[in-house]
Amino acid sequence: MLRDLAGSPSDDFNNIVINQALGSLWTSNSGDEVRNQQYQAAIAAMIAVKPADELEGMLAAQLVAVHSAAMEAYRRAMISEQTAYGRDSNLKHAVKLSRVYTELLQALGKHRGKGQQKVTVEHVHVHQGGQAIVGAVATGGRGGTRIEDQPHAAITHEPGQTLPSEIEAVGEAVPSACG
Repeated sequence: MLRDLAGSPSDDFNNIVINQALGSLWTSNSGDEVRNQQYQAAIAAMIAVKPADELEGMLAAQLVAVHSAAMEAYRRAMISEQTAYGRDSNLKHAVKLSRVYTELLQALGKHRGKGQQKVTVEHVHVHQGGQAIVGAVATGGRGGTRIEDQPHAAITHEPGQTLPSEIEAVGEAVPSACG
């Protein structure tokens, strides 16, 4: 069960990360019953992340900690006796923590491979003698062009095959770079 919380086959690692997450909760004003609810909620949150490895387990613990801190800052900002400065300061901290939470979620998604982009090319016209590349292309410093070291697809043209084009469909001549 500990692996479900912190993602590691090592119980020692899982225990440390879980205790770090629970230790980050603001429980000093909580009675035993409320403190137990806070712990159970934090554990449920870590399980919900479904950490697949130690890095994801650490991110799950940080998500719990940052969420707890942000909610405490929001709570403090709403105290009726709060000064305008205190309210403003707590709201600023809460907003910063909320941004950190979003960044942690993005890091988790990127680690899981969800940060990759998908590009769909629907219409490509390549005339005889032409070439097309789909992917990241950068020009080199000395006039050279190179394809970035990223997965890409190349669209090639088989010589001798006729490719339809919109211009040919209306009967207009197509200029040729080869003469």
